[in-house]
Amino acid sequence: MSIPAQLQGRLKIPAVASPMFLTSGPDLVVEVCRSGMVGTFPALNARTSDDFRSWLNEIKTRLAAFPDAAPFGVNLIVHKSNPRLAADLAICIAEKVPLIITSLGAVRDLVDGVHAYGGLVFHDVISRRHAEKAAEAGVDGIVAVCAGAGGHAGAVSPFALVAEIRQVFDGTILLAGAINTGAQILAARVAGADLAYMGTRFIATREAMVDTAYKSMILDTAAADIVYTSAISGVNANFLRPSIAAAGLDPDHLVSHGALDMASEAKAWKTVWSAGQGVGGIADILPAAELCARLGQEYREAVARVAADPFA
Repeated sequence: MSIPAQLQGRLKIPAVASPMFLTSGPDLVVEVCRSGMVGTFPALNARTSDDFRSWLNEIKTRLAAFPDAAPFGVNLIVHKSNPRLAADLAICIAEKVPLIITSLGAVRDLVDGVHAYGGLVFHDVISRRHAEKAAEAGVDGIVAVCAGAGGHAGAVSPFALVAEIRQVFDGTILLAGAINTGAQILAARVAGADLAYMGTRFIATREAMVDTAYKSMILDTAAADIVYTSAISGVNANFLRPSIAAAGLDPDHLVSHGALDMASEAKAWKTVWSAGQGVGGIADILPAAELCARLGQEYREAVARVAADPFA
């Protein structure tokens, strides 16, 4: 297993609550971190770069009251259509954000800038080719966004993708895709990942910055209600079928959106809601700290079951 030194001894649960567009904010990050998991949010969830800096200061101030809290992270969209990338990266460097998670582009200069102050860089991938590019850029961790994950997701089995990434990368591997429980966190590690990467389960928390109707839809749907399409935002992602219909679109006859454009992303994702195939395993809306406590207990129980396995 490969856990970065910056995270060793600072996690109670080997998992990251992923940065979810329009969903993750300071309250969710703080509650997750103080519970022993890495909490993260997208920089673009803050309305402006000035607001983003304020969020960082708020998170750092609140976490200072919990010296045993896990580190937090920020997601940066590394894409030409993101006009805030340079400003938000400069703020991250100035504020020494512990973890940067990059999406839609792995860039050596960005990685070097974060490494210069001792920070970590993880990068989202959906294929071996993307993993090879991330490794060449010098990232510390690669997030295998596998079939069934919420948000921008891939279509490859976690067993296949993790194994292929391990062939070309010896750093930290995180596994994303329909992970809801502590037992599934352990399963991700047994399958070859170092950390689990969880998104959809944290939408159904009190601190998530989404409408209560969105949270209720998470509880009322199952894997069959997830639609994988590039028609909403220009990049393949998983969305809740009922939300597509509620937005006046036909889930079975979606019209191509065209190329990714960050200017229209917020509007698209605000009306059409994303989730992963694990929705069928989510039955309640909890405070994030209570959810993390449950995950930790489930993880320990799963470890004990494996230890008692007659085939172990």
